[in-house]
Amino acid sequence: MFVTFRRLRRCQYVQLMTTCLVLSLVMVCWEQLDNTVVSHVKSVSFRYFINRFSMVNKSLTIPREQALVFSNFPYLLDHPEKCKDQDVLLLLFVKTSPENIQRRQAIRSTWGNQTYIRQSLGVTVKVLFVLGALEASDERPDRSTYGPQEQLEFEDKLYSDLIQQGFTDSFHNLTLKLLMQFHWMHQHCAHARFLMTADDDIFVHIPNLVQYLQDMSRRGLTDLWVGKVHRGSPPVRSRSSKYYVPYNMYPWLSYPDYTAGAGYVVSSDVADKIYHATLTLNASLYIDDVFMGICANAIGVSPREHAFFSGEAKAPYHSCIYSQMMTSHGHVEDIYDLWKAATHPQVKKEGPGLIGRLYCTIVKVALLCRPYYVNSYPCKAAFS
Repeated sequence: MFVTFRRLRRCQYVQLMTTCLVLSLVMVCWEQLDNTVVSHVKSVSFRYFINRFSMVNKSLTIPREQALVFSNFPYLLDHPEKCKDQDVLLLLFVKTSPENIQRRQAIRSTWGNQTYIRQSLGVTVKVLFVLGALEASDERPDRSTYGPQEQLEFEDKLYSDLIQQGFTDSFHNLTLKLLMQFHWMHQHCAHARFLMTADDDIFVHIPNLVQYLQDMSRRGLTDLWVGKVHRGSPPVRSRSSKYYVPYNMYPWLSYPDYTAGAGYVVSSDVADKIYHATLTLNASLYIDDVFMGICANAIGVSPREHAFFSGEAKAPYHSCIYSQMMTSHGHVEDIYDLWKAATHPQVKKEGPGLIGRLYCTIVKVALLCRPYYVNSYPCKAAFS
């Protein structure tokens, strides 16, 4: 009896210590658990069970006079005639920063080469770089050298493709860049059949994208918004993250569905509706792709998932991927090599035929369906 009692006390002691240890770990790691597991559970519950995004729209609706504050900036560089009297398939805006001249040059020389697009693909795609103004600290230190703004003006004289407004170019003003794009299209290029917005470190497989958009245009598809879709994403509440959003800015548990801001496409009818939505929505939320989701939710448009639109990562380097690639994210130094490889004539020769399709399916499964492997395309892309 005495032995049994001692053994029982020992088991209780072990249980108590284990409980204390677990509670200690939970307390230490609670912030991370709350920002990852708990917040996602709450977000998914809000998204699929409560689904009160109508309240989100109502809470962010403001009078037009107040909404003008977010879009009524003067143009420092502009080309309002860019689309005049032209049949524009795609108006493609590249979000860039003033200092990223090498990225812009790389895009002009590869997938954003409008002469190549016109001559090789037989369509008109207008590529414009959108940016804000330099901060006061970026002004030239002396009058003997060209300042950053003068360098931008010189660059624009050479290429005529910079659209710049007078707000400060920063991460927290990305939503202002989004507004600029939809307002500029509404004013100067409303007849373009599609609008695309992309980061300046993205690779766009223009031949594949043009073929896809031509097919959508022939089918007369409307309400098109396509990209890498995020569903049931929670706001980031960790102050250490650059995506931190305080409760007073967005008090809800989940964002409306949206596409990754790295690159997505909308049809012209959606672009027009988004423009009108921005006229009455509070654009202080600086996560631009989320704000796009809020605007789309307000007009009743839902995003469409495309397996070969990249979100946050690079696509695997392989010809079987290139044959269906739309976008790939995170390309700067390698953009020239990727453009050469992805558009090589041999790429189109490897896919056709039963053997070719089977080979590429096996390759894509090996590249995209590995467990615990973060990639830009989902496993289901291997079978499309």
